[in-house]
Amino acid sequence: MKKIAILGSTGSIGKSALELFDGPLSDYRAVALSANDNVKEMISQAKKYKPKYVAMLNAGAARYLRGKLKGVKVLSGIEGLIKLAVLKEADVVLLSVVGAVGMVPLLSAIRKGKTIALANKEALIIAGELIKKEAKKHKAVILPVDSEHNAVFQAMQGNKKEYIKKLIITASGGPLKNTPFENFSKISVEQALAHPTWKMGKKITIDSSTLMNKGLEVIEAHYLFDIPFEKIEVVIHPQSIVHSLVEYIDGSVIAQLSNPDMKLPIMYALTYPERRRGVVKPLDLAKAGRLDFCPVDFSKFKAFSIALKAGKAGGTMPACMNAANETAVHAFLEKRITFDKITEVVEKTVSLHKNIKNPSLEQILKTDLLSRQAAQEIING
Repeated sequence: MKKIAILGSTGSIGKSALELFDGPLSDYRAVALSANDNVKEMISQAKKYKPKYVAMLNAGAARYLRGKLKGVKVLSGIEGLIKLAVLKEADVVLLSVVGAVGMVPLLSAIRKGKTIALANKEALIIAGELIKKEAKKHKAVILPVDSEHNAVFQAMQGNKKEYIKKLIITASGGPLKNTPFENFSKISVEQALAHPTWKMGKKITIDSSTLMNKGLEVIEAHYLFDIPFEKIEVVIHPQSIVHSLVEYIDGSVIAQLSNPDMKLPIMYALTYPERRRGVVKPLDLAKAGRLDFCPVDFSKFKAFSIALKAGKAGGTMPACMNAANETAVHAFLEKRITFDKITEVVEKTVSLHKNIKNPSLEQILKTDLLSRQAAQEIING
Protein backbone atom coordinates (compact mmCIF):
# COMPACT_ATOMS: atom_id res chain seq x y z
CA MET A 1 0.00 0.00 0.00
CA LYS A 2 1.14 3.52 -0.80
CA LYS A 3 -0.07 6.62 1.01
CA ILE A 4 -0.71 9.53 -1.35
CA ALA A 5 -1.07 13.26 -0.63
CA ILE A 6 -3.15 14.82 -3.41
CA LEU A 7 -2.75 18.58 -3.77
CA GLY A 8 -5.62 19.65 -6.01
CA SER A 9 -8.02 16.76 -5.34
CA THR A 10 -11.16 18.54 -6.60
CA GLY A 11 -9.71 19.24 -10.07
CA SER A 12 -9.82 16.88 -13.05
CA ILE A 13 -6.49 15.17 -12.26
CA GLY A 14 -7.27 14.82 -8.57
CA LYS A 15 -10.71 13.36 -9.25
CA SER A 16 -9.28 10.89 -11.76
CA ALA A 17 -6.65 9.81 -9.23
CA LEU A 18 -9.29 9.19 -6.58
CA GLU A 19 -11.34 7.16 -9.05
CA LEU A 20 -8.30 4.90 -9.42
CA PHE A 21 -8.45 4.32 -5.67
CA ASP A 22 -11.90 2.84 -6.26
CA GLY A 23 -10.48 0.36 -8.78
CA PRO A 24 -6.94 -0.76 -9.67
CA LEU A 25 -5.38 1.20 -6.80
CA SER A 26 -7.87 0.09 -4.16
CA ASP A 27 -4.97 -0.75 -1.82
CA TYR A 28 -3.72 2.86 -1.96
CA ARG A 29 -4.79 5.46 0.59
CA ALA A 30 -5.34 9.21 0.22
CA VAL A 31 -3.68 10.42 3.41
CA ALA A 32 -4.18 14.10 2.51
CA LEU A 33 -6.35 16.15 0.15
CA SER A 34 -6.32 19.82 -0.81
CA ALA A 35 -8.40 22.25 -2.85
CA ASN A 36 -8.87 25.96 -3.37
CA ASP A 37 -12.41 26.69 -2.14
CA ASN A 38 -14.68 23.85 -3.33
CA VAL A 39 -16.05 22.87 0.08
CA LYS A 40 -18.92 20.79 -1.28
CA GLU A 41 -16.64 18.50 -3.27
CA MET A 42 -14.09 18.33 -0.47
CA ILE A 43 -16.70 17.25 2.08
CA SER A 44 -17.79 14.50 -0.30
CA GLN A 45 -14.21 13.34 -0.88
CA ALA A 46 -13.25 13.49 2.78
CA LYS A 47 -16.24 11.39 3.82
CA LYS A 48 -15.49 8.76 1.18
CA TYR A 49 -11.68 8.56 1.32
CA LYS A 50 -11.16 9.52 4.97
CA PRO A 51 -7.89 11.50 4.72
CA LYS A 52 -5.99 12.41 7.86
CA TYR A 53 -5.39 15.95 6.57
CA VAL A 54 -7.27 18.44 4.39
CA ALA A 55 -5.92 21.80 3.25
CA MET A 56 -7.93 24.60 1.65
CA LEU A 57 -6.12 27.49 0.00
CA ASN A 58 -9.06 29.73 0.84
CA ALA A 59 -9.01 30.52 4.57
CA GLY A 60 -12.79 30.97 4.76
CA ALA A 61 -13.33 27.55 3.20
CA ALA A 62 -10.94 26.02 5.75
CA ARG A 63 -12.83 27.61 8.65
CA TYR A 64 -16.10 26.25 7.30
CA LEU A 65 -14.70 22.73 6.95
CA ARG A 66 -13.34 22.65 10.48
CA GLY A 67 -16.92 22.57 11.68
CA LYS A 68 -17.93 19.89 9.18
CA LEU A 69 -15.07 17.37 9.11
CA LYS A 70 -14.68 15.78 12.51
CA GLY A 71 -11.47 13.85 13.10
CA VAL A 72 -9.73 15.53 10.15
CA LYS A 73 -6.97 18.10 10.61
CA VAL A 74 -7.96 21.04 8.39
CA LEU A 75 -5.17 23.39 7.28
CA SER A 76 -5.39 26.61 5.28
CA GLY A 77 -3.50 28.87 2.89
CA ILE A 78 -0.23 28.23 1.12
CA GLU A 79 1.18 27.08 4.48
CA GLY A 80 -1.38 24.29 4.48
CA LEU A 81 -0.35 23.16 1.01
CA ILE A 82 3.29 23.16 2.07
CA LYS A 83 2.53 20.99 5.11
CA LEU A 84 0.80 18.44 2.90
CA ALA A 85 3.68 18.51 0.42
CA VAL A 86 6.20 17.50 3.09
CA LEU A 87 4.12 14.96 5.06
CA LYS A 88 6.36 12.19 6.35
CA GLU A 89 3.63 9.58 5.99
CA ALA A 90 3.02 10.38 2.30
CA ASP A 91 4.93 8.01 0.01
CA VAL A 92 4.04 10.08 -3.06
CA VAL A 93 2.86 13.68 -3.42
CA LEU A 94 0.53 14.14 -6.40
CA LEU A 95 0.82 17.83 -7.20
CA SER A 96 -2.15 18.72 -9.40
CA VAL A 97 -3.02 22.25 -8.28
CA VAL A 98 -3.43 24.69 -11.17
CA GLY A 99 -1.06 27.59 -11.78
CA ALA A 100 1.93 29.22 -10.10
CA VAL A 101 0.56 28.49 -6.62
CA GLY A 102 2.09 25.02 -6.95
CA MET A 103 5.68 26.28 -7.08
CA VAL A 104 6.41 26.71 -3.36
CA PRO A 105 4.78 23.40 -2.31
CA LEU A 106 6.77 21.66 -5.07
CA LEU A 107 10.06 23.17 -3.89
CA SER A 108 9.17 22.26 -0.30
CA ALA A 109 8.54 18.62 -1.29
CA ILE A 110 11.78 18.53 -3.29
CA ARG A 111 13.81 19.85 -0.36
CA LYS A 112 12.47 16.98 1.75
CA GLY A 113 13.58 14.49 -0.91
CA LYS A 114 9.99 13.41 -1.65
CA THR A 115 8.72 11.43 -4.62
CA ILE A 116 6.47 13.78 -6.58
CA ALA A 117 3.96 12.88 -9.27
CA LEU A 118 3.90 16.23 -11.07
CA ALA A 119 0.76 17.42 -12.86
CA ASN A 120 1.43 21.12 -12.32
CA LYS A 121 3.51 22.30 -15.25
CA GLU A 122 3.44 25.99 -14.30
CA ALA A 123 5.69 25.45 -11.28
CA LEU A 124 8.37 23.91 -13.46
CA ILE A 125 7.92 26.61 -16.09
CA ILE A 126 8.52 29.56 -13.78
CA ALA A 127 11.25 28.06 -11.60
CA GLY A 128 12.70 25.30 -13.76
CA GLU A 129 16.34 26.18 -13.21
CA LEU A 130 15.91 26.36 -9.43
CA ILE A 131 13.77 23.20 -9.26
CA LYS A 132 16.25 21.22 -11.36
CA LYS A 133 19.13 22.26 -9.08
CA GLU A 134 17.21 21.54 -5.86
CA ALA A 135 15.93 18.16 -7.09
CA LYS A 136 19.50 17.05 -7.84
CA LYS A 137 20.77 18.37 -4.51
CA HIS A 138 18.08 16.66 -2.41
CA LYS A 139 17.72 13.54 -4.60
CA ALA A 140 14.01 14.10 -5.03
CA VAL A 141 12.19 12.03 -7.65
CA ILE A 142 9.86 13.85 -10.07
CA LEU A 143 7.54 11.60 -12.09
CA PRO A 144 5.61 13.34 -14.89
CA VAL A 145 1.83 13.02 -14.99
CA ASP A 146 1.12 15.08 -18.13
CA SER A 147 0.28 12.54 -20.82
CA GLU A 148 2.98 13.82 -23.19
CA HIS A 149 5.79 13.84 -20.63
CA ASN A 150 4.65 10.55 -19.14
CA ALA A 151 4.85 9.11 -22.66
CA VAL A 152 8.40 10.44 -23.12
CA PHE A 153 9.34 9.03 -19.71
CA GLN A 154 8.02 5.60 -20.71
CA ALA A 155 9.76 5.72 -24.10
CA MET A 156 13.08 6.54 -22.40
CA GLN A 157 13.05 3.53 -20.09
CA GLY A 158 16.12 1.31 -20.58
CA ASN A 159 17.94 3.83 -22.79
CA LYS A 160 20.79 6.20 -22.03
CA LYS A 161 20.11 9.92 -22.44
CA GLU A 162 23.10 10.35 -24.73
CA TYR A 163 21.39 8.06 -27.25
CA ILE A 164 18.47 10.48 -27.67
CA LYS A 165 18.40 12.46 -30.91
CA LYS A 166 15.18 14.36 -30.15
CA LEU A 167 11.88 14.33 -28.30
CA ILE A 168 8.71 14.59 -30.37
CA ILE A 169 5.77 15.94 -28.38
CA THR A 170 2.33 15.60 -29.91
CA ALA A 171 -0.48 18.14 -29.74
CA SER A 172 -4.12 17.55 -30.57
CA GLY A 173 -4.32 21.03 -32.07
CA GLY A 174 -7.14 21.92 -29.70
CA PRO A 175 -10.70 22.90 -30.62
CA LEU A 176 -9.58 25.70 -32.98
CA LYS A 177 -7.13 23.84 -35.19
CA ASN A 178 -9.43 24.30 -38.22
CA THR A 179 -10.61 27.82 -37.33
CA PRO A 180 -9.12 30.63 -39.47
CA PHE A 181 -6.99 33.11 -37.52
CA GLU A 182 -9.19 36.02 -38.67
CA ASN A 183 -12.09 34.49 -36.71
CA PHE A 184 -10.21 34.30 -33.39
CA SER A 185 -11.69 37.57 -32.12
CA LYS A 186 -15.16 36.02 -32.37
CA ILE A 187 -14.37 32.80 -30.49
CA SER A 188 -16.65 32.34 -27.48
CA VAL A 189 -15.60 30.88 -24.13
CA GLU A 190 -17.77 27.85 -24.86
CA GLN A 191 -16.07 27.25 -28.22
CA ALA A 192 -12.60 27.55 -26.72
CA LEU A 193 -13.51 25.07 -23.99
CA ALA A 194 -14.89 22.45 -26.41
CA HIS A 195 -11.77 20.27 -26.61
CA PRO A 196 -12.21 17.43 -29.12
CA THR A 197 -10.38 14.65 -27.26
CA TRP A 198 -9.51 15.58 -23.66
CA LYS A 199 -11.67 16.52 -20.70
CA MET A 200 -9.56 18.94 -18.66
CA GLY A 201 -9.84 21.97 -16.38
CA LYS A 202 -10.80 25.33 -17.89
CA LYS A 203 -7.36 26.96 -17.71
CA ILE A 204 -5.48 24.15 -19.43
CA THR A 205 -8.24 23.80 -22.04
CA ILE A 206 -7.94 27.48 -23.00
CA ASP A 207 -4.15 27.04 -23.13
CA SER A 208 -4.74 24.13 -25.50
CA SER A 209 -6.90 26.39 -27.68
CA THR A 210 -4.13 28.99 -28.02
CA LEU A 211 -1.43 26.27 -28.13
CA MET A 212 0.24 28.04 -25.20
CA ASN A 213 -0.08 24.71 -23.40
CA LYS A 214 2.23 23.05 -25.91
CA GLY A 215 4.80 25.81 -25.50
CA LEU A 216 4.67 25.28 -21.74
CA GLU A 217 5.11 21.55 -22.28
CA VAL A 218 8.27 22.11 -24.33
CA ILE A 219 9.73 24.15 -21.46
CA GLU A 220 8.63 21.45 -19.00
CA ALA A 221 10.26 18.73 -21.11
CA HIS A 222 13.48 20.76 -21.28
CA TYR A 223 13.76 20.77 -17.49
CA LEU A 224 12.29 17.33 -16.74
CA PHE A 225 14.57 15.45 -19.10
CA ASP A 226 17.51 17.88 -19.35
CA ILE A 227 17.15 18.04 -23.14
CA PRO A 228 18.13 21.18 -25.14
CA PHE A 229 15.29 23.14 -26.73
CA GLU A 230 16.65 22.48 -30.22
CA LYS A 231 16.14 18.74 -29.64
CA ILE A 232 12.43 19.07 -28.79
CA GLU A 233 9.89 19.06 -31.63
CA VAL A 234 6.12 19.46 -31.60
CA VAL A 235 3.73 17.96 -34.16
CA ILE A 236 -0.05 18.21 -34.43
CA HIS A 237 -1.73 14.83 -34.02
CA PRO A 238 -5.55 15.26 -33.91
CA GLN A 239 -6.40 11.70 -32.84
CA SER A 240 -4.44 11.96 -29.55
CA ILE A 241 -3.46 8.28 -29.78
CA VAL A 242 0.31 8.77 -29.98
CA HIS A 243 1.12 10.75 -26.83
CA SER A 244 4.78 11.44 -27.59
CA LEU A 245 7.81 9.86 -29.21
CA VAL A 246 11.55 9.63 -28.62
CA GLU A 247 13.90 9.40 -31.60
CA TYR A 248 17.27 7.78 -30.99
CA ILE A 249 20.59 8.27 -32.79
CA ASP A 250 20.30 4.91 -34.58
CA GLY A 251 17.08 6.01 -36.29
CA SER A 252 14.70 4.14 -33.98
CA VAL A 253 11.62 6.05 -32.86
CA ILE A 254 9.85 4.74 -29.75
CA ALA A 255 6.32 5.96 -29.08
CA GLN A 256 3.75 5.46 -26.35
CA LEU A 257 0.20 4.93 -27.62
CA SER A 258 -3.14 4.55 -25.89
CA ASN A 259 -6.69 5.79 -26.02
CA PRO A 260 -6.77 9.31 -24.54
CA ASP A 261 -7.47 8.85 -20.82
CA MET A 262 -5.55 10.67 -18.08
CA LYS A 263 -6.02 7.77 -15.68
CA LEU A 264 -3.24 5.88 -17.46
CA PRO A 265 -0.38 8.40 -16.92
CA ILE A 266 -1.67 9.17 -13.41
CA MET A 267 -1.60 5.49 -12.49
CA TYR A 268 1.84 4.93 -14.04
CA ALA A 269 3.28 7.85 -12.07
CA LEU A 270 1.75 6.57 -8.82
CA THR A 271 2.74 2.92 -9.28
CA TYR A 272 6.15 3.40 -10.97
CA PRO A 273 8.22 1.30 -11.50
CA GLU A 274 5.38 -1.21 -11.38
CA ARG A 275 2.34 -1.45 -13.66
CA ARG A 276 -1.24 -2.35 -12.78
CA ARG A 277 -4.15 -3.54 -14.82
CA GLY A 278 -5.86 -0.31 -15.71
CA VAL A 279 -9.25 1.17 -16.41
CA VAL A 280 -8.29 2.53 -19.83
CA LYS A 281 -10.10 1.11 -22.82
CA PRO A 282 -7.65 -1.10 -24.78
CA LEU A 283 -6.38 0.43 -28.01
CA ASP A 284 -7.71 -1.20 -31.19
CA LEU A 285 -5.40 0.07 -33.93
CA ALA A 286 -7.55 -1.31 -36.74
CA LYS A 287 -10.56 0.51 -35.32
CA ALA A 288 -8.54 3.68 -34.69
CA GLY A 289 -7.72 3.76 -38.40
CA ARG A 290 -5.48 6.53 -39.68
CA LEU A 291 -3.12 8.53 -37.50
CA ASP A 292 -2.36 12.01 -38.86
CA PHE A 293 0.58 14.32 -38.14
CA CYS A 294 1.35 17.84 -39.34
CA PRO A 295 3.59 20.76 -38.27
CA VAL A 296 2.49 23.63 -36.00
CA ASP A 297 1.23 26.76 -37.75
CA PHE A 298 3.41 29.34 -35.99
CA SER A 299 1.72 32.28 -37.73
CA LYS A 300 -1.70 31.21 -36.43
CA PHE A 301 -0.71 30.13 -32.93
CA LYS A 302 1.63 32.91 -31.85
CA ALA A 303 1.31 31.98 -28.17
CA PHE A 304 3.34 28.85 -28.88
CA SER A 305 6.21 30.93 -30.27
CA ILE A 306 6.06 33.37 -27.35
CA ALA A 307 6.33 30.51 -24.87
CA LEU A 308 9.30 28.98 -26.69
CA LYS A 309 11.11 32.31 -26.82
CA ALA A 310 10.55 32.86 -23.09
CA GLY A 311 11.75 29.34 -22.31
CA LYS A 312 14.95 29.79 -24.28
CA ALA A 313 15.58 33.17 -22.61
CA GLY A 314 15.40 31.49 -19.18
CA GLY A 315 15.85 33.50 -16.00
CA THR A 316 12.64 35.22 -14.91
CA MET A 317 11.22 35.44 -18.44
CA PRO A 318 9.20 32.18 -18.19
CA ALA A 319 7.73 33.37 -14.88
CA CYS A 320 6.69 36.64 -16.50
CA MET A 321 5.17 34.87 -19.50
CA ASN A 322 3.29 32.37 -17.35
CA ALA A 323 1.88 35.04 -15.01
CA ALA A 324 0.68 37.14 -17.95
CA ASN A 325 -0.94 34.11 -19.54
CA GLU A 326 -2.74 33.05 -16.36
CA THR A 327 -4.04 36.60 -15.94
CA ALA A 328 -5.18 36.88 -19.57
CA VAL A 329 -6.86 33.45 -19.58
CA HIS A 330 -8.74 34.35 -16.39
CA ALA A 331 -9.91 37.59 -18.01
CA PHE A 332 -11.11 35.70 -21.11
CA LEU A 333 -13.01 33.16 -19.01
CA GLU A 334 -14.72 36.08 -17.27
CA LYS A 335 -15.48 37.52 -20.74
CA ARG A 336 -13.51 40.71 -20.04
CA ILE A 337 -11.33 40.27 -23.15
CA THR A 338 -11.77 38.51 -26.48
CA PHE A 339 -9.94 35.29 -27.32
CA ASP A 340 -7.41 36.94 -29.63
CA LYS A 341 -6.39 39.35 -26.85
CA ILE A 342 -4.98 36.53 -24.67
CA THR A 343 -1.83 36.25 -26.76
CA GLU A 344 -1.65 40.02 -27.23
CA VAL A 345 -1.64 40.60 -23.46
CA VAL A 346 1.11 38.01 -22.95
CA GLU A 347 3.24 39.46 -25.74
CA LYS A 348 2.96 43.03 -24.42
CA THR A 349 3.72 41.98 -20.83
CA VAL A 350 6.79 39.98 -21.87
CA SER A 351 8.09 42.90 -23.97
CA LEU A 352 8.09 45.12 -20.86
CA HIS A 353 9.96 42.67 -18.65
CA LYS A 354 13.65 43.05 -17.82
CA ASN A 355 14.97 39.52 -17.53
CA ILE A 356 16.94 38.43 -14.44
CA LYS A 357 19.33 35.53 -15.01
CA ASN A 358 19.80 32.84 -12.33
CA PRO A 359 17.02 34.28 -10.15
CA SER A 360 16.41 33.47 -6.50
CA LEU A 361 13.01 32.21 -5.31
CA GLU A 362 12.22 35.71 -4.06
CA GLN A 363 13.00 37.24 -7.47
CA ILE A 364 10.80 34.65 -9.19
CA LEU A 365 7.91 35.35 -6.82
CA LYS A 366 8.31 39.10 -7.30
CA THR A 367 8.37 38.67 -11.09
CA ASP A 368 5.18 36.61 -10.89
CA LEU A 369 3.41 39.33 -8.88
CA LEU A 370 4.61 42.29 -10.95
CA SER A 371 3.84 40.53 -14.24
CA ARG A 372 0.28 39.82 -13.13
CA GLN A 373 -0.12 43.50 -12.26
CA ALA A 374 1.34 44.57 -15.61
CA ALA A 375 -0.94 42.17 -17.52
CA GLN A 376 -3.95 43.44 -15.60
CA GLU A 377 -3.09 47.03 -16.46
CA ILE A 378 -2.88 46.09 -20.15
CA ILE A 379 -6.26 44.32 -19.89
CA ASN A 380 -7.84 47.34 -18.20
CA GLY A 381 -6.43 49.59 -20.94
